[in-house]
Amino acid sequence: MKPGSVKIVDRVSAVEAIKRLNEEDLLFLNRLIVERLKLISQARATTLMTGFTKGDRVGFQAPDGRAMEGIVLRLNKKTVSIVTDDGHRWNVAPGLLQLIQSAGDVQWP
Repeated sequence: MKPGSVKIVDRVSAVEAIKRLNEEDLLFLNRLIVERLKLISQARATTLMTGFTKGDRVGFQAPDGRAMEGIVLRLNKKTVSIVTDDGHRWNVAPGLLQLIQSAGDVQWP
């Protein structure tokens, strides 16, 4: 178990407790859960983004299945802005990117 995590020992008891909550309490619990899930997702994206820097050459798969390559323009809050070789701009989740060549590895003539 990860540090700071809590394990529900008895899920059946948790389910029974939830079944007894009224609508107001359920809505409150739902907001807490959604906020926590967003925080976890943002932390994951931030961690994945540390693997990329401006100028890196990356690859990704377009929604239509085409393999695309481009250069990282900027790291946003949740996505990475990329310009492809044909000049199109994409915002892609960092988990969908593959590093092809680091900006620090580029050899200049």
